[in-house]
Amino acid sequence: MGSTGRAISFAKGHGTENDFVIIPDPEGALKLTDDDVAFICDRRAGIGADGVLRIVRSEYVPDWDGDPGLWFMDYRNHDGSVAEMCGNGVRVFARYLIENGLAEGRTINIATRHGVKPTEVLPDGRYRVAMGPVRVDLPEVGVRPAGAKAPLAARAADVGNPHAVAFVDDLDALDLGTPPTWSPRSRFPDGVNLEFVRRIGPQHIAMRVFERGSGETRSCGTGTCAAAAVAAAEAGQQVRPLTYTVDVPGGSVEVELHDHQSYLTGPAVIVANGELVLPD
Repeated sequence: MGSTGRAISFAKGHGTENDFVIIPDPEGALKLTDDDVAFICDRRAGIGADGVLRIVRSEYVPDWDGDPGLWFMDYRNHDGSVAEMCGNGVRVFARYLIENGLAEGRTINIATRHGVKPTEVLPDGRYRVAMGPVRVDLPEVGVRPAGAKAPLAARAADVGNPHAVAFVDDLDALDLGTPPTWSPRSRFPDGVNLEFVRRIGPQHIAMRVFERGSGETRSCGTGTCAAAAVAAAEAGQQVRPLTYTVDVPGGSVEVELHDHQSYLTGPAVIVANGELVLPD
């Protein structure tokens, strides 16, 4: 009789319905292939998620040269590709650490491929993540959703990972079941997260997102920061700090824009714990 596969522990969580499978691997012993991650994230054959959060001590991360005692968030997209950062994922990661006795205190420093992200637990149960600065570029990019007659003008933004933000009048009319395209292609050689934004008020926007490596998701933390920063730039709002409310299909978050920092505040929920079997 053949092997049934490799059994590993997991948890499932989400931040504004951007959902993740969380895998504790403190000593970095688990080697997840791209196919493993894609299997885990498959919504029919696997657990189902937008991505995987592997919890590992920083000392076991080969490319990490910071504090070896921190917990490192090894984030992988739905298709197995590696991502630099995930704002919703950091909040879920922090909640898992607290609920499982792996961290304590009001602020937790979480290591990521885009540096350390201090994450504060607020009295109302939400989590506030220091996301780093958002850089908004001046040159415009053309983004074309499926079925669009012409490209939409978009602005590039960097939140440790690449984004392009376009404004639309009707979010519901967008077809994001097919990957949008962008031009020039050379602007984002490794792919890009695409945000489509509608203005609701002076500091209030709604957004849909097509994430690199995952497709359309219910929310994107770095994307909400990019969208708020571009919305502020387009509106000429230069005074800082400035707070935006960003509505996504999975809920709402707050983005605070400061001169050299941004903060993302929103919920984090753990919905399940269990054991999964990876195929051989």
